[in-house]
Amino acid sequence: QVQLVESGGGLVQAGGSLRLSCAASGRTLRTYSMGWFRQAPGKERDFVTAISWSGVSTYYADSVKGRFTISRDNAKNTVYLQMSNLKPEDTAVYFCALAISRGSDLRRRDSYNYWGQGTQVTVSS
Repeated sequence: QVQLVESGGGLVQAGGSLRLSCAASGRTLRTYSMGWFRQAPGKERDFVTAISWSGVSTYYADSVKGRFTISRDNAKNTVYLQMSNLKPEDTAVYFCALAISRGSDLRRRDSYNYWGQGTQVTVSS
């Protein structure tokens, strides 16, 4: 069984930065693609970014391109989301997820098999 635990969320002013972490247990992350999604109150869970199992390919939602960076440290079994120049519209619960199947569309929620419990990010204006 895989467990994913997010951390690093909090309250930050617009223009500020946060780094989220997603630590995994139960599986070695190095062979799996990982993604981050977010869900604002009353809205669906939306794709933010993903990184392929090899780390070679990364994908970003248009709304975060140039501001967010996904990375992975396989030695620590952890995936990171560095968020910069945060905006109030980035406020949401952020979830990390693991995809077992290679070649799946990492922008789709149903490509992922395991999810963390989420961490709240609040950006004040």
